[in-house]
Amino acid sequence: MTFLKSIRTNPEMVNPGKFPFSIPILSQGLNLDFSSNVTFFVGENGSGKSTILEAIASGCGFNHSGGNRNHSYSSSDDESDLASALRLSWMPKVTNGFFMRAESFYNFATYIDEIAAEDSSILQGYGGKSLHHQSHGESFLSLFVNHFNRGIYILDEPEAALSPNRQLSFLALIHQLEASGKAQFIIASHSPILLSYPHSVILSLDGDEISQVTVQETEHYRVTRDFLDHPDRYFKYLFEE
Repeated sequence: MTFLKSIRTNPEMVNPGKFPFSIPILSQGLNLDFSSNVTFFVGENGSGKSTILEAIASGCGFNHSGGNRNHSYSSSDDESDLASALRLSWMPKVTNGFFMRAESFYNFATYIDEIAAEDSSILQGYGGKSLHHQSHGESFLSLFVNHFNRGIYILDEPEAALSPNRQLSFLALIHQLEASGKAQFIIASHSPILLSYPHSVILSLDGDEISQVTVQETEHYRVTRDFLDHPDRYFKYLFEE
């Protein structure tokens, strides 16, 4: 079940001369429908993936730096103009979920330690120990396993802390939740492993407009496959003097 059905921008609030609408893919605003429980955004760095995810998370009421509606630690990020212009359409509306940014996960872990200092039972929801006392991959999976249940989950490059084996474990968790109709995932990723999730929708931000592609059509898949098949050819090109 897709809880979030669509996102639209108010055209009167779109200013192509001002960030983030100065990003080419956002210059005309956004008009997207979600038809799958699992949607991926792909594109080069700077294409707008994180900006879109942050705006959706803001529309869900989640902390800009990561967390859910109950996580109120301070963030240096202000709400973006895209978030202000965005309108979310739900059926049904859900308030549960989580926004995870790999780049700010350290700050989130520190926040959990601070509130656990007053109530140690908080850590039971994160594998029973501080996220800082677990490896990066362990802490991510502790979060996923203990906090992902029913709701919408917005994840910015979750593979950053996950080994290939743990990415496979993460795929199993996604399947467990979304196949039962309990969860919707919107994920920005560079990982061919994650992008291979069956029946997901992959939206590419690399063209003049957002377009749906297959995993085999993504640059992430093509470059990884070609490099593993012909590493010497790549080395010859990369290392030539």
